[in-house]
Amino acid sequence: MTVSSNSEFGMVGLGLRREMLDELLTQIPKQIDFMEVAPENWLKLGGRFAKQFKSLTDTSNFVCHGLSLSIGSPEPLDIEFVKALKVFFKAHNVKLFSEHLSYCSGSGHMYDLMPIPFTEAAIAHVVGRIKQVQDILEQQIAIENVSYYAAPGQQMSELEFTTEILQQADCKLLLDVNNIYVNSINHGYDAEHFLASLPSQRIAYGHVAGHFNEADDLLIDTHGSDVIDPVWQLLDRAYQHHGVFATLLERDFNIPAIAELTKELDIIHQLQAKHAIIQRKEST
Repeated sequence: MTVSSNSEFGMVGLGLRREMLDELLTQIPKQIDFMEVAPENWLKLGGRFAKQFKSLTDTSNFVCHGLSLSIGSPEPLDIEFVKALKVFFKAHNVKLFSEHLSYCSGSGHMYDLMPIPFTEAAIAHVVGRIKQVQDILEQQIAIENVSYYAAPGQQMSELEFTTEILQQADCKLLLDVNNIYVNSINHGYDAEHFLASLPSQRIAYGHVAGHFNEADDLLIDTHGSDVIDPVWQLLDRAYQHHGVFATLLERDFNIPAIAELTKELDIIHQLQAKHAIIQRKEST
């Protein structure tokens, strides 16, 4: 099944970081169809950075991936923040907004992504908040499956929890392939089974990234290194199970030159081309 081979924002993306601005303002490599930013990093920015960012959003496709909406938090939703996002998205022609299926605030901001308990009560709470955000923004959002290192109060599997939220909230999925791999090692489940069981029709786009090997049974999702072969293989399987979908490379630190990053973008292009050919053959 082909999910989003005609994605409105393109098929291969790169997470934009400020360290990349000078290179990308000079020339955007042909491998980059769209870029992604955390809106919190740009929302209130003025001066030179704001002008540079606007020059990019005027000429390139952008999506936003939030860090602080805290969709699972017990605290009230920050309505004013969501309204500010709506204005920002319109100003920069942002094609899609995604957030993490986690929370990062309680009585204060924790500056980390914490796991939501896999419970029926948490599903009801999160679904209500996603619907509220979608109503304010007047559009569907995408929710990312996250890496986590503990599962307090678990009553169901991560897979059951995730798919129930997608269905009940009627939202999209940001499919993070690296997070599936990391969680499969840390929590001892079958990565491909998890991947194949996700609803194809919900996938808006995907992420790949690098991680850090703390131990044989503990991987840390860092986005600070190259994507490893098992994650590329899992992306290959993702296209096999779900069809070709737009996919973005994340790199948050230890950022090399753009020429190095485009080598990884080339791998995404190659995998997508491979499965596009396979799907065309299967459809004839």
